[in-house]
Amino acid sequence: MAARVVALAALLALAAAAARASNDEGDALYALRQRLRDPNGVLQSWDPTLVNPCTWFHVTCNQASRVERLDLGNSNISGSLGPELGRLVNLKYLELYRNNFDGEIPKELGNLKNLISLDLYANKLTGEIPKSLSKLNSLRFMRLNNNKLTGSIPRELAKLSNLKVIDLSNNDLCGTIPVDGPFSTFPLRSFENNSRLNGPELQGLVPYDSGC
Repeated sequence: MAARVVALAALLALAAAAARASNDEGDALYALRQRLRDPNGVLQSWDPTLVNPCTWFHVTCNQASRVERLDLGNSNISGSLGPELGRLVNLKYLELYRNNFDGEIPKELGNLKNLISLDLYANKLTGEIPKSLSKLNSLRFMRLNNNKLTGSIPRELAKLSNLKVIDLSNNDLCGTIPVDGPFSTFPLRSFENNSRLNGPELQGLVPYDSGC
């Protein structure tokens, strides 16, 4: 009997922990909604009074009711991305492409250790590519093309050994293109139309941020 009570208590504790996590993710997503302009009502179902965000449109959860996909591509949404996105620690796919997001890429995205795909292309994002993105060891796809990003390509991104695709084209990046790690396999078209970005760096000869 005592063993059953202990087991039941453990299950209840796990359920409570999952509920707290889901609520925190819901709070984070609702905080994001509050900073955005949504003329087409795409985020209308994002109701903060619900137990968790798993029933919201454009949000996908795993079996543990943790958010693992955010699909808001091509939704005519505008506004800035905030640090609250860094609280979605189970997120695997962040699909925010072809909108009108502006401001900088939050450095807190570096907290998303499970992220596989980061698609922020075709927005109006400004500022530099955060060095914190080098913490995303599971990342395979990084598409930041067609924005207004400036600065050099962080050398720390060469640590992303699982990265298969990168697209930084059509920005205002400067300096040189890394050659280490996965960058040795990326085609030059991944970096084209950055007028201040030079070709692959000649290590030891030209500073990587030359021209910035």
